[in-house]
Amino acid sequence: MHLLTPFQLGSLSVPNRVFLAALTRTRCDANNVPTDLVVQHYVQRASGGLLFTDATMVSPDSQAWLRQPSIHSPAHIAGWRRVTEAVHAAGGRIFMQLWHPGRATHEENNGGTQPVSSSDKPIRNDHIHTPKGRRPYPVPRPLRAEEIPLYIEHFRLAAENARAAGFDGVQLHGAHGYLIDQFLRDGVNDRTDAYGGSIANRARFLFETIDAAIGIFGADRVGVRISPRVAFNDMVDSDPAGLVRHVAIECQRRRLGHLELRHDGGMTPEEVELAKIARAHFQGPLLRNGGFTRETGEQAIADGLADAIVYGTAFLANPDLPRRFLLNAPLNPLDDAHLYIGGAKGYTDYPALPV
Repeated sequence: MHLLTPFQLGSLSVPNRVFLAALTRTRCDANNVPTDLVVQHYVQRASGGLLFTDATMVSPDSQAWLRQPSIHSPAHIAGWRRVTEAVHAAGGRIFMQLWHPGRATHEENNGGTQPVSSSDKPIRNDHIHTPKGRRPYPVPRPLRAEEIPLYIEHFRLAAENARAAGFDGVQLHGAHGYLIDQFLRDGVNDRTDAYGGSIANRARFLFETIDAAIGIFGADRVGVRISPRVAFNDMVDSDPAGLVRHVAIECQRRRLGHLELRHDGGMTPEEVELAKIARAHFQGPLLRNGGFTRETGEQAIADGLADAIVYGTAFLANPDLPRRFLLNAPLNPLDDAHLYIGGAKGYTDYPALPV
């Protein structure tokens, strides 16, 4: 079975191609430090070929949800070190996903600081949870060109902190309508400076953050996730194929450790075409994520259009997912009601198969 064969992810040897997706589940403490429950969650899933952490805040002004993880203080480093040491002791490998929400947050979650973005376009027709209740997304402040190096530095320091915490590598979150994606896609980015207009200009912020992370970990321990067709957070792009092509070419030029395509239904003809474009221009490990089953994941690898499949809710509900795939065993159902409300239920209480 292709999904359960080992392969080389840059300089990291992984035992299988069943990866854990970055999933925000708000189980940290009030200071955004991983708790014992978070340690347990990742250890339970250490049999995956690679684990990605929850999207992790790179700076104090980047909180979209309460009790989400951060990596910008000594306490955060110490908290995450407990996770990496436990995962490594269980035989696993783990990357931190570095993240800034950009416009996808609210002043009330960040001490009154106005959200920033590539432009002043807010997320339309949606709400965000704050300590004072549900609020419409506010109008963001466009980052000035002279401010952008500060945000690149946030990502660089976050990568440095991730290395100090013992992570095997990092992934830049360039998907789902968060800050990097707000520069990438022209449905939001209407800038006329060096960070707007052409695809190359819109991707400049992404690759400056990637280069900063490469300076800490080396290219083969750095990856990126993009989602050119995913509409989440009021996102759209006029040329998803062109965007994938440019990102894949630049990732190949850097010999990046991996490129993850987050799909809106991974086996639709449109998404398969994006995977073909990515594969044509990027010869490194290609990861795919979004609606895959055991069978469709196996098919994507057999077709040469993926090296590994990143599973989200299936791996959340089944901490022993690689073994279940091996045995073709039934999967636990997802506990939707307890995804975000805290505690062990719907997080660490899913049963594994008897040994």
